[in-house]
Amino acid sequence: MRPTTNAKSPALNGSSAFWLLGFVILVVAIGIAIGFATAPGAWYETLAKPIFNPPPWVFGPVWTVIYILIAVAGWRIWMIAPKSGAMGAWALQMALNWLWSPIFFGAEMPWLAFAIIVVLLGAIALFIVLARRIDKVAAWLFAPYALWVAFATLLNGSIAVMN
Repeated sequence: MRPTTNAKSPALNGSSAFWLLGFVILVVAIGIAIGFATAPGAWYETLAKPIFNPPPWVFGPVWTVIYILIAVAGWRIWMIAPKSGAMGAWALQMALNWLWSPIFFGAEMPWLAFAIIVVLLGAIALFIVLARRIDKVAAWLFAPYALWVAFATLLNGSIAVMN
């Protein structure tokens, strides 16, 4: 079966702009709120970390950009195929994404967080595969996210093993 190629691309008009703004505000606001609520504390500072662990200031800007990309991709699929498997995969990865920080930083459970991030990476890949059939732009918007979460998976796994 050949994938469809952007048969419909979402037009930016009054209604769709409202939805786009809603997606961006929702995704970014919840991501920032979770980040502040589960900011790394004394426990995280005491952990052994791999040499490739980025400095703390990197995470905020990177996640903000990624959350915007996630929101735009979700909006594009929502506007074209709101009841699609791609939209379901988008919702699943969002839930897993928002669950990770409370488990890793809040509950201080790096192995459970590792299990969650592995499933998250799979959900991101599933979204890309399913979204590509509906809207290639939405699928490509997830590429930086997939790369960052692959790196974060390696980082999370390394921290779990080292501690």
